[in-house]
Amino acid sequence: MTEALEQIETKATLTVAETGEITGMAWPFGTTDLVGDVIEKGAFDRPQSLPMLAEHDSGQTIGVWSEITETPEGLHVKGKLLIHDVPRAREVADQIRQGDLGGLSIAFVTKAAQRHTKGRNITALSLREVSIVKQPCNPGAHVVSLKSIEKESHMENEASQTPANDAPQIDAKAFDAVVQRLDKLEAKGNRLGAPAVVQGDAEQKAFVNYLMTGSEIDKKALTTAADTSNHILMPDEVSNEFIRNLVEFSPVRAISDVRSTGAANIILPKRTGITNAIWVGETTPRTGSQPTFDQSEIAVKELATYVDLSLQLAEDSANVLSEVTTALAEDFGQKESLAFVNGSTALEPSGFMKDANIATTANGSKTALSPDALISLMYALPATYRATGTWVMNGKTLATIRTLKDGHGNYLWQPSYQAGQPETILGRPVVEAVDMPDIAADATPVIFGDFKRGYRIYDRLNVAVLADPYTVRVNGLMRYHARRRVGASVVRPDAFRKLAMAV
Repeated sequence: MTEALEQIETKATLTVAETGEITGMAWPFGTTDLVGDVIEKGAFDRPQSLPMLAEHDSGQTIGVWSEITETPEGLHVKGKLLIHDVPRAREVADQIRQGDLGGLSIAFVTKAAQRHTKGRNITALSLREVSIVKQPCNPGAHVVSLKSIEKESHMENEASQTPANDAPQIDAKAFDAVVQRLDKLEAKGNRLGAPAVVQGDAEQKAFVNYLMTGSEIDKKALTTAADTSNHILMPDEVSNEFIRNLVEFSPVRAISDVRSTGAANIILPKRTGITNAIWVGETTPRTGSQPTFDQSEIAVKELATYVDLSLQLAEDSANVLSEVTTALAEDFGQKESLAFVNGSTALEPSGFMKDANIATTANGSKTALSPDALISLMYALPATYRATGTWVMNGKTLATIRTLKDGHGNYLWQPSYQAGQPETILGRPVVEAVDMPDIAADATPVIFGDFKRGYRIYDRLNVAVLADPYTVRVNGLMRYHARRRVGASVVRPDAFRKLAMAV
């Protein structure tokens, strides 16, 4: 494999001490990551030291891993965050303590692997760096400990009973060597004529050739969808671009909690009862309590279509990839958006407007939108959801609200004064969703709530494509069958409130 075509892959567990010393499980053996890959014991080359990054950001090294060891359980790493020298390292340490970061993800170049129906068995690889991340590719990869930054803190002695002298000492020459190695990787990616995306470059080329010709040779070099024969998974960088295009047509995805899953059904615990603590005197008997729990299920649904392109367009390598992904993203995005809002059948994700558990606020009129009702709706939500809430409505409703004023003559709607920032209603952002109902008697044209906490989307399969060069070839066309699998549902009805056009 040549240097220019190396595929750098990322996988990920972590522990940090507050002196900057950090230990973690970089890869647990006997586990499968989110994309179906398994790394076998003995596959790692285990260099003497590695750069420590945050979220694989090669722009700044936040520390050095000085010990890389392989045990029967997995690949363990130990090193030190440069908390006294690099501001970003101090930020990462704080985020680990707060629980915002805690995963580990490895970047590597595959040297030997065998493909199977769900992914790969990797038997040899070259480690490039280990990053501290929020969402590791392998759920079992995490930080184990972080020692205290504050010298006067007693947390370290109480928690780990580790003397300060045991902290790993970073050799200056070793650190310089790691930085130089990282600089070379960064320079290689930025030099004139280098491919814009290093990871998956060869796979992307094979995918474009497959779209152009439907060739079985190129198809064998790609990853086949595990749950459907013949359909080919888009390479990661193409799939990521597809998702970005999807957000343009499915705005709910941009404000909701979006996760990945490998399951057909997701079971979530749900608390249905609370404890019953009461105020007591010094000798008053105490009462016991036990909260009750239930389960909620989010089923993954399938969305499928096909698109026809002319053979001449398919043969134009400069256009075929963008044309296929844009056409599919527009179609999938529109269908997704409709389902996320109004989905109610057994074949669709559950729409938030169809959730009977979301409370409503009466508008006070069946025909004219009331500014007082919007204010009442917003403040009917608990403060924790109100402070992070988003308004969702269609363009007609938004046009009406733009004309409304409060009792002091101030417009409820305010424009965006900064590029990239949304317009607001009563100080909270508003998102336009074309599938929301119009203002009409007994309709619910407006919803407000915390979508990040209240509405969850699970992606099971981003997009899989089957190129069919035969069915419509007589008309000079190439047909592309595509499918994706996604599930969604309201997980916290109390995080939302709908406006009902009722008295």
